Amino acid sequence: MNNQISWDDLNIVLAISESGSLSGAGRRLGLSHATVYRRLAKIEDYLGVELFERRRSGYATTAAGEEVAAAAGRIELEFLQVERRVAGRDLRPSGTLRVTTTDTLLSGFLSPIFRDFRVAHHGIVLEVALSNDVLSLSKREADVALRPCAAPPEALVGRRIGSIAQAIYGARDLISDANDVSDFSSMAWIGPDERMAYRLLDKWMADQGLTERCRYRLDSLLGMFAAARDGAGLAVLPCYLGDSDSELFRIGETIPELATDLWLLTHSDLRRTARVRVFMDFVAESATGFRSLLAGESSSPRKVSGL
Repeated sequence: MNNQISWDDLNIVLAISESGSLSGAGRRLGLSHATVYRRLAKIEDYLGVELFERRRSGYATTAAGEEVAAAAGRIELEFLQVERRVAGRDLRPSGTLRVTTTDTLLSGFLSPIFRDFRVAHHGIVLEVALSNDVLSLSKREADVALRPCAAPPEALVGRRIGSIAQAIYGARDLISDANDVSDFSSMAWIGPDERMAYRLLDKWMADQGLTERCRYRLDSLLGMFAAARDGAGLAVLPCYLGDSDSELFRIGETIPELATDLWLLTHSDLRRTARVRVFMDFVAESATGFRSLLAGESSSPRKVSGL
């Protein structure tokens, strides 16, 4: 082994400390379990101390391990800050741009905007990470985020590009078959699975007395959309999805308490990077043509009592 501790060594310790296991550290670093085990053993042998206690529940840092992991965290933070500052000086609209958003937003309205951006800016390679998890812009897991949220994190900058309205939808055949039903709360409902962690919708359904009527749950909005489209029940969906599908019928007005702002965000250190700046300007301008769709103003809802 080298006669000094390298950044790779510190990164191994940091990854094990944060994940609590060798396998978790391996997934984070792209290494096998055996490789992480072997490298940790060499680090501990070099330092002459145990950095982790091996427990049945996982790897817990010792006092020495905490000190090394803390030092690694400080170095990682400094490195990322330098990386963002250097990237922020890039004045050329070229290179790779990594964007994170949800699969629902991409399917609902972002895909044609991204296509047009690629046509307009050949020098930029666009990478899109579709995830409901919030990727860290501070750690450069993504350069730009398009996310629905009430307020952006303090370290991020950007702009609000619209408001996402939501309403109740059902398949046209399902609604047609239920013409004699005045109280649609008695029908079958589709809702979010607990893994989706959609607390706002869970609360609304509970307040409406719909929780017991919800016997079909999914862990994604696209899944709920597909289930509603196939006539499995009623579902609350973003209007940009529901209003765009001829198989779905909107019931009632939009639900004010479920409206969410849509934000276009980047880290403050990257806001002057050419590829970030041109992308954010392009998306913000293009999104103006979708604001009525996002706000649920492009559909004539069916008036139904009991909701």
